[in-house]
Amino acid sequence: MKYNSVLFLCVANSARSQMAEGLARKRFGDAVRVQSAGSAPGRVNPYAIRALAEVGIDASAQHSKHVDTIDPASVDLVITLCAEESCPVFLGDAARLSWAMPDPDRKHEDLTDEERLAHFRAARDAIDARLEALANGSVR
Repeated sequence: MKYNSVLFLCVANSARSQMAEGLARKRFGDAVRVQSAGSAPGRVNPYAIRALAEVGIDASAQHSKHVDTIDPASVDLVITLCAEESCPVFLGDAARLSWAMPDPDRKHEDLTDEERLAHFRAARDAIDARLEALANGSVR
């Protein structure tokens, strides 16, 4: 990976960007500074915490942060994960990638816990595959 610092952005910083933060920390360790933030932060979605726990990542201490709390000088790469909503604006000269994917929470759908968790697992696995490509230099 050619970046020293990556920022994952979503609106609520509750699911996709939180899972990306946890997965990237596991993959890159101390070699890359990993952050996540949103324009309307809420709380980390319990399904995101569960989906990460299934792959050995404890995200229980992660918390949602506002994009304005991130120093633009501390970021080499910004990855947005928003799809149907407008992603937050991040000022700075960092390189940018869009990994648009639907919100796994599907809060407007009547789903069982297992069905909802399945959407989080799918998002987790998609993010992890993209992180692997990023790590191998085949950025997409």
